[in-house]
Amino acid sequence: MTETTETKKLTWEEALEYEPWVAPLIDIYETDENFYLIAQMPGVTKDNIKIKLENGHLVIMGRIDYDSHVNRKYVLKEIESGNFYRKFKISDNINTDKIDAKLENGLLEVTLPKQEKIRPRRIDIK
Repeated sequence: MTETTETKKLTWEEALEYEPWVAPLIDIYETDENFYLIAQMPGVTKDNIKIKLENGHLVIMGRIDYDSHVNRKYVLKEIESGNFYRKFKISDNINTDKIDAKLENGLLEVTLPKQEKIRPRRIDIK
């Protein structure tokens, strides 16, 4: 990659190769209907998140403004800088057609609906 005077935004593929990636902190919990995945992604905007299903895996990627992070004049630096990347094996018990996601206050929430066949069901006695 050559350096230019103008900062060029890298493609997702170039960023995977040339920029550092860190694993976001994740919580996963479930209800009777869904699994929920919550990922901490501070500094990532909705436009810079990519979620995809690939070969039975859920891939979560979030890009920060990498150039502004590395070009700061730090006095103290304890926060690891990098884009975010995590990959999870998805169970057959997930209805992949209905996966939903939202981003709010740096938290990405992915809703993974359970297949009807594994949801608890109450059977009434006649």
